[in-house]
Amino acid sequence: MTTIGFSEHDHRSCISQSVREVEARCGAARLQLTPVRRRVLEILLQEHQALGAYDILDVLRREGLGSQPPVAYRALDFLVKNGFAHKIEKLNAFVACAHPGKDHAPAFLICRDCNGVAEAQGAQVALDESAQKTGFSIESMTIEFEGLCPNCQRGASA
Repeated sequence: MTTIGFSEHDHRSCISQSVREVEARCGAARLQLTPVRRRVLEILLQEHQALGAYDILDVLRREGLGSQPPVAYRALDFLVKNGFAHKIEKLNAFVACAHPGKDHAPAFLICRDCNGVAEAQGAQVALDESAQKTGFSIESMTIEFEGLCPNCQRGASA
């Protein structure tokens, strides 16, 4: 299982690569990545931390891109529906997808201290096998694990 979010990486490159992937997927699928949708994606990508719709709306408001909740919710709905972001149910918040537009069912590792979120791959395999054995067809799933990220573990032991 690989994780993205709690490991060291070139964050600027991470953001630009994700935006390019989303732009390409939108172009191929003839989806409209409006300036507000793009900016919401960028806001989510700036931190590997879950953000609530009102946190995002505050940024949009400061930047003159909208001040009413539907602006943020419409953009988030578009991003989630098309696999470019995920809703973290436990936090009632959103994160950018680490693998935008790819068909996958990630699990989320949520830090209970800083609310950092990492997206982990591979959790679906065992569940798919169990479901197949019982004849159950999985249509959607959200798996969330709560614990402490490496930074918060170091802080707790200090």
